[in-house]
Amino acid sequence: MDLRIMGLDSPVFSTLQQMMDLTDDTDKSSHNAPTHTYMRDAKAMAATPADVKEYPNSYVFIIDMPGLKSGDIKVQVEDDNVLVISGERKRDEEKEAKYVRMERRIGKFMRKFVLPENANTDAISAVCQDGVLTVTVEKLPPPEPKKPKTIEVKIA
Repeated sequence: MDLRIMGLDSPVFSTLQQMMDLTDDTDKSSHNAPTHTYMRDAKAMAATPADVKEYPNSYVFIIDMPGLKSGDIKVQVEDDNVLVISGERKRDEEKEAKYVRMERRIGKFMRKFVLPENANTDAISAVCQDGVLTVTVEKLPPPEPKKPKTIEVKIA
């Protein structure tokens, strides 16, 4: 249950939510319920909006990543055709200050995109500028049209 949906977004309820999220996977596994890891990944994917554009020679994935350094972001290709963008935003801990309100999202984020057949997974670039990650996947050139094969006819 997400307490933020019910308007309970104070630090106390946030801590309670985190404690509820830390339930033991073994308790759930006997009931065919999703594992904690699956639920964490599902939440991370749902909370990471992305724009995807197609150009004549490439696909471009755009994701807002405010305040993250390049070391906090991972861009990978799994199974030869799945683009995975993931990372983690951590809360800055200050000993002298206590939070009165915590609204900015922290924690892991992830998005997975199945790439089309014409995506060139050997030609991927990623740039993070002004808090916006842009991942460009070049397209493979279209296949050459097959020329008809001429078969010599022998006279018997």
